[in-house]
Amino acid sequence: MSDPRLPLDDSSSLEPLPSGTHQRVVLRAEGLTKIYAEVSEGAGGLELFRNLNLTVYAGEMLAIVGESGAGKSTLLHLLAALDKPTSGEVYCGDARLSRFTSRQASEFRNREVGYVWQFHYLLPEFTALENVAMPLLARGMARDAALDRASYWLIEVGLGARGFHRSGELSGGEQQRVSLARALVTEPKLLLADEPTGDLDQKTGQAVFELIQGLHQAHDLTSILVTHNLDFAARCTRTLRLRGGRLEETLSF
Repeated sequence: MSDPRLPLDDSSSLEPLPSGTHQRVVLRAEGLTKIYAEVSEGAGGLELFRNLNLTVYAGEMLAIVGESGAGKSTLLHLLAALDKPTSGEVYCGDARLSRFTSRQASEFRNREVGYVWQFHYLLPEFTALENVAMPLLARGMARDAALDRASYWLIEVGLGARGFHRSGELSGGEQQRVSLARALVTEPKLLLADEPTGDLDQKTGQAVFELIQGLHQAHDLTSILVTHNLDFAARCTRTLRLRGGRLEETLSF
């Protein structure tokens, strides 16, 4: 099997550096095309985007906005190696994500990416503390060490006193805070969040967004946030709109 790693030697496609970010490139997508095959006889395939390019710089908090069905979640899946493009490539450091085996993709997500979904996907039979520790246990960390680190991250999201509660005993905002702690417990270089406030009321969503913003700054994260909330997007380092299969820089709404 060929090595998915390949040094990046072409800087000509890099986008202008956003203010307040470092020069180092964390993630780079080149020529991404995603077409879903026909779902019934006589139906054409669904093309979400073609030849899409994206450069993500260390330290930035990037918002991606767009209409429903534009392909925002699909793009985030490609950046997290949860799916593979029809053509094109995503690079993280010197790794080519499309060349990963299933096991390599899982290891990449466990070590390099923290992912927050719109729904929390907590395991109901386990406590908040155990849910947060799951990614560490999956990589083979000793249980006591994993729970100790999970406890730290529950404190970071303001739930230090709720560690022994199961997900059904937590509010929607608390559940999403636990899922955020679970995403960050592995101390990833990249945080991806897909509509993390989409299932929350306005006040709770505001609090969760501000928490993400605060953790991004405190822990020197690089973050990509898919959101329908244009107010939240405007408070990020940079905003891109996915429209007609293309990413467009958005300076105002």
